[in-house]
Amino acid sequence: MSAHDGALREAVVSVSRRIIALGLSQGTSGNVSVRAGDGFLVTPSGIPPEELAPEHIVAMDMEGRFDHPLAPSSEWRFHRDILAARPEAGAVVHAHPTYATAFAICGREIPAVHYMIAMAGGPTIRCAPYAPYGTQALSEAALAALEGRSCCLLANHGMIATGPDLERALWLAVEVEALCRQYAVALQVGTPVVLDDAEVLRTVERFKSYGPRKADPDRSGREVPTRPGAMPR
Repeated sequence: MSAHDGALREAVVSVSRRIIALGLSQGTSGNVSVRAGDGFLVTPSGIPPEELAPEHIVAMDMEGRFDHPLAPSSEWRFHRDILAARPEAGAVVHAHPTYATAFAICGREIPAVHYMIAMAGGPTIRCAPYAPYGTQALSEAALAALEGRSCCLLANHGMIATGPDLERALWLAVEVEALCRQYAVALQVGTPVVLDDAEVLRTVERFKSYGPRKADPDRSGREVPTRPGAMPR
């Protein structure tokens, strides 16, 4: 195992634990993957995040093959298919957060009720139709819902967030749940006002530099840290 592979395994373990700590999933629900060489690393099936160790993370190729004593997550198919279909995606986070899952249970997409919808890449967060967990049918439904998007809901199931790396995918999962919580409250208060598509698309362009990112060099060539998630002012 290379040093890079070891660091990725540790990152997968860390993100899996943070998903639980952030309240995005419970118990052994949810799973995480990251691109690694010509394949990917994915969390194993049935092991609570607090018991995970780097050696538990399963390496798979894009044919779905693996050589590990532990079975990969039952959802490995949509992790594999998303990473194969979306070269810009380096990581996938799947979770069952309360508000996002509540909308998924109702089969409802999330409209542009807040400019943060732009983080999804378009004017909606789609909800994929129901398919049994772990199936190729679910993978295909997720891929369709992710067309032109970086996240989606899965009917009667949960949500998926993608990103160029694990930090960005986790950040997006947190933001999706926050938006779903705000939308749920707004529906109780009154009738949410939906932003038009043109405004959302303008915000999508502005958001291309939004969210966690590496330090940016200033004019002198020094690297100046940027606050994760900070909006340009």
